[in-house]
Amino acid sequence: MKLVVQGKNIEITDAIRNHVHQKIEKATAHFKTSINKVDVNLSVETNPRIAPRQATEVTLYLNNAVVRAEESSENLYASIDMVTDKITRQLRKYKEKRRHQDHASVRPTDVDVALNTPDIAPDSSPDISEVLNSQPALPPEVVRTKYFAMPPMTVQEALENLELVGHDFYMFRNIDTDEINVIYERNHKGYGLLQPRQNHGKADQNGHKEMAVANVTPLSRAS
Repeated sequence: MKLVVQGKNIEITDAIRNHVHQKIEKATAHFKTSINKVDVNLSVETNPRIAPRQATEVTLYLNNAVVRAEESSENLYASIDMVTDKITRQLRKYKEKRRHQDHASVRPTDVDVALNTPDIAPDSSPDISEVLNSQPALPPEVVRTKYFAMPPMTVQEALENLELVGHDFYMFRNIDTDEINVIYERNHKGYGLLQPRQNHGKADQNGHKEMAVANVTPLSRAS
């Protein structure tokens, strides 16, 4: 397992690096054969108006998934401890999910059925405000740019990754269309799927439209 520790506006001392190594080793002790790489980014916010100022972000690249967590505190060591605790919980959740996947998971056919239920309005655009309004007010400028690999995956695989990264949305390359899609958690219930509109709102040659994914049961809650 490769561990990379990087810093922004902070010097990574031996003490900090050793603390990160110890915490990551403990959090991933039972998953080392499944983890290919761990990226740890430590940063100190220089803007005094933004608090807490010391943040730790951890990204785990597993064989078939990505697990990500971020925590902030006024103390860097505290943020490291908090984020590794969160990673431990997410890995435990991932393990349970994989354990029950064969007999209690949502299959791609289940997603297909959901897409054709009466609750879905294929010709109407999903309400993107549900995503935007669920987030706190953000500063007007772009404060961070992230680059990451985007291998093709199914909607079901994107849903699994959405739960693992702990965000309200997940961007992915749809294996069926080779286009960038976004799956997100709706405020009221279920999930939404954002796709590029083709031919002025009409379905493209493959029959794809903007649509909402409703009543898809998250794998972690499947019985």
